[in-house]
Amino acid sequence: MAFSTISKLNNGTTWVTRSINHDSCTHRGSAPPRIRLAAAAKSSGGGVTADFEEGHLERPKWTGETPISRLVGALISFKPLYSVMKLGARQVLISTAEKTSIPWRGMTKEILESDVYKEKDSIEDTSIVYPDYYLNPFHAYDEGNLSWLAAAEAEAATMSMVRRAIPYASSLQEANQIVRGNWLQAIENHHLKHSGDLQIGQVLDIGCSVGVSTRFLAEKFPSAKIAGLDLSPYFLAVAQHNNKRRNEGENRVKWIHGNGESTGLPSNSFDIVSIAYVLHECPERAIKNMVEEALRLLRPGGTFAVTDNSPKSKILQELSPVLFTLMKSTEPFLDEYYLTDLEGVMKQAGFANVQTVMTDPRHRTVTATAPF
Repeated sequence: MAFSTISKLNNGTTWVTRSINHDSCTHRGSAPPRIRLAAAAKSSGGGVTADFEEGHLERPKWTGETPISRLVGALISFKPLYSVMKLGARQVLISTAEKTSIPWRGMTKEILESDVYKEKDSIEDTSIVYPDYYLNPFHAYDEGNLSWLAAAEAEAATMSMVRRAIPYASSLQEANQIVRGNWLQAIENHHLKHSGDLQIGQVLDIGCSVGVSTRFLAEKFPSAKIAGLDLSPYFLAVAQHNNKRRNEGENRVKWIHGNGESTGLPSNSFDIVSIAYVLHECPERAIKNMVEEALRLLRPGGTFAVTDNSPKSKILQELSPVLFTLMKSTEPFLDEYYLTDLEGVMKQAGFANVQTVMTDPRHRTVTATAPF
């Protein structure tokens, strides 16, 4: 049973102190953080402050060349067992979503029975050659991101990720205030501090999937033109379909079928480049290429932001063996991501003012500035 205590201070700030079921494996033995909801946090772009606990390790012990990691790798490489793990991982995602009132099956059915298919023809660049790593199975889909089912389920999966990150939130909206609000606030704070008053007129969302992160960026920066770029024409078709259906600034958001490692877009053409929850799906070579491409695309003083799993997250470091084995079975490049020094890669590429902040209990946001 969950309880929350809400009180208001004289300045209008709202404090929410939430306790959760003591049987929860995520927070067993410790209280959730005390969260301050600023007035701006009532919208999707508002920030939420909290102290998110880091673990004692540099990265989870189930990554890299550790005995646990090698054991998990051996289990995953055994194909009959891998098939069972993949199915189990999928069922965990769906059940987690539906237990928190996210209608996974209903949302998927609505997309698959819509006229979304015609959008793919208008958006797909048939000249694109997909990198080898992108053709791997991801997230329990044999075709990875190149399938209608993966695209139809992506938004529900994203909602589930947010609820899983903030299990003590009373609603998806409150969870988004933390996960999305803190990410957006980190971008805005960095830009205000380091951009030299560069106005935000062009924003690029690399690896935009079905456009969830793109919509949040569009809401946060309402005067900017937004571009969402992704390698999957299926995901982009859903993004464009949803944008038209919801009438959410259709003319202000442009969808681009492209490779984040080499976008083909003009140099020095964006004020913010964001990559949200993408790099953990990439090998190290692709991570380095995307960081270098972001630097090329940004104007001097522009802000680069990456939000993704934090290797130092206490929760991720303390995942149960069953959960981290299931996770690794659907994320073929998770080890490479955790072993990559992302901040070092940014600095080596030429970025300045590289900073990292835990923006929720599972994720970090790394921001940097394109040099003047």
